[in-house]
Amino acid sequence: MLDYVSDKVQDEERQGEAFAPFVADPNQYRKRFYIESYGCQMNFADSEIVASILNQEGFGATPHAEEADLVFINTCSIREKAEQTVRKRLTEFKELKQQKKGMLIGVLGCMAERLKSKFLEEEKLVDIVVGPDAYRSLPGLVEEAEGGQKAVNVLLSRDETYADISPVRLNSNGVSAFVSIMRGCNNMCSFCVVPFTRGRERSRDAGSIVEECKDLFEKGYKEVTLLGQNVDSYYYTPQPPKGGFSATPITFAALLELVAKISPGLRVRFSTSHPKDITDEVLYTMAKYENICNHIHLPVQSGSNRVLQLMNRTYTREWYMAKVDRIRQIIPDCGISSDIIAGFCTEEEQDHRDTLRIMEYSRYDFSYMFFYSERPGTLAQKRYSDDIPAEVKKRRLLEIVEIQNRLSLESNKKDIGKTFNVLVEGDSKKNVAEWKGRNSQNKVIVFPKKDFKLKKGDYIQVGVNDCTQATLLGKIL
Repeated sequence: MLDYVSDKVQDEERQGEAFAPFVADPNQYRKRFYIESYGCQMNFADSEIVASILNQEGFGATPHAEEADLVFINTCSIREKAEQTVRKRLTEFKELKQQKKGMLIGVLGCMAERLKSKFLEEEKLVDIVVGPDAYRSLPGLVEEAEGGQKAVNVLLSRDETYADISPVRLNSNGVSAFVSIMRGCNNMCSFCVVPFTRGRERSRDAGSIVEECKDLFEKGYKEVTLLGQNVDSYYYTPQPPKGGFSATPITFAALLELVAKISPGLRVRFSTSHPKDITDEVLYTMAKYENICNHIHLPVQSGSNRVLQLMNRTYTREWYMAKVDRIRQIIPDCGISSDIIAGFCTEEEQDHRDTLRIMEYSRYDFSYMFFYSERPGTLAQKRYSDDIPAEVKKRRLLEIVEIQNRLSLESNKKDIGKTFNVLVEGDSKKNVAEWKGRNSQNKVIVFPKKDFKLKKGDYIQVGVNDCTQATLLGKIL
């Protein structure tokens, strides 16, 4: 997901992004690879795992596809638009391949299993197809493809977490990093393909997570984001110690505390939370440690109990609203963001108005908003008719966006006059004379550099004196 709000409708998937290499000696590798990633943050974290595996095989990253011996697209199946974009890019890469003999093209990630026959046989767009649990097999698959064979591994795993692989931080700002804590999902939301493309839920060894975060901090990173499809259901049981006594299971709240204790100078974020699973224990842990950021991404999807039941979200609007109340009771200044779907199957105007009302109640700082896109293989596709006309979906989405735009602006206006501890992430996109950073609530703050000798990764107190709908504007105090 995108980690900022804009004045345009946000798709759930991020746009394709090529990873640039950070290599001390670019000539140390005999061959080059290029990865273009789409979708959620998990996909971007997975691309860093793939980069590590390929590095071990003598492949170095390049930001230019035309220089690559291996070209990969890490795919997303969350919406039809993403699949259309991937197919278009693969067609372009196929044309590039005709100009460069020996180039191999591969598809990674969530689209791999479902569309493998189309990509390999019908359209002949790719040479390699690899599912999200099969990245360790990449060296052998590349060797097969180099020998002229079509190479495929889309098997899902019950235990793969890539815990022992140190990701190569590609296209990194050197300040913030993603750390995957679990894979898969057990929540069978009827609109979602994730359980079918990423398999069942399994939690990564807590020790390996803490060690990765420690290593990042020692290398100069100041912020980690713990990633999972549903981080609140993280649950790891260590190997029992000698003597036969059972080891104490580690919950998500316990993991949060372990990472927060690495250093007060290391900020901790996490995504994504499921409303039915986030506990008071997590909220009290957030309140206890200043370096655990006060922001929770809490997807609502719909404000209608009838539609929530069709979506198999396993909570009601009343449950969700009570959870929002509890968050604000324990963490009064906590930022809350959400995902919202317009035009789900059979959605009526009353259901839509229920969604608008729950937005007003929750007062989201920002949201990721999109209209329903039926995905093949999901429970919704098998059980329900995608019966809402496109023009109705778009009109309802526009109404959702208009309310969120107002809520975002109102939220930002409330911060005028406040002071925040901001982590400097780099230059503002619009003006190199300004720094850009985020506060604990995950809001972007832009402020003039002036004569202050700051650098990326510094913390600084910034007073907010103005705002736009998407950004806080301030000055260094």
